Amino acid sequence: MRRIISIFILIIISFLLQSVLFSFQNVRGIAPNLLLILTMSFGIMRGRREGMLTGFFCGFLYDIFFGTLIGPYMFLFMIIGYLNGAFHKEFLMEDVLMPVIIIIVDEIVFNFVIYVAAFLLRNRTHMFYYMTHIVLPQMLFTALATIIIYRFYVFLNKFLKKRAGENEVV
Repeated sequence: MRRIISIFILIIISFLLQSVLFSFQNVRGIAPNLLLILTMSFGIMRGRREGMLTGFFCGFLYDIFFGTLIGPYMFLFMIIGYLNGAFHKEFLMEDVLMPVIIIIVDEIVFNFVIYVAAFLLRNRTHMFYYMTHIVLPQMLFTALATIIIYRFYVFLNKFLKKRAGENEVV
């Protein structure tokens, strides 16, 4: 129960930071995608199920406040969280290189799907401009933010696992 409450609080904090603080403090309109970092982190640390559930709630908030429909971002975040959960047993949790590589791939997939849905289907075919001016800078900011934020999530995950183990023994 403590883990669920902690993840819910992290989702709210990440959403508020991304939508309020980084909307004012950004570079050329580009800010790191904190909800994607959160979904990726808990997907690879806790597995497919928790990655998918974290992605569900992150995408739900994204849809409510930024989307025109409820569902598309929720589905996209769920898929990303589920796919990242496949790496759950493949790496050491303290390793930062693999999460950075994963978040770069996630950011490319996320932005490509947005490009197809928002621009390409409306016959705006300036993909090179979109990739160089929006995707690349956002990918770099998100990768840099992942290096810092992921370590905090690892620390929190270890703390919650330790607390859950102590509660089971007592």
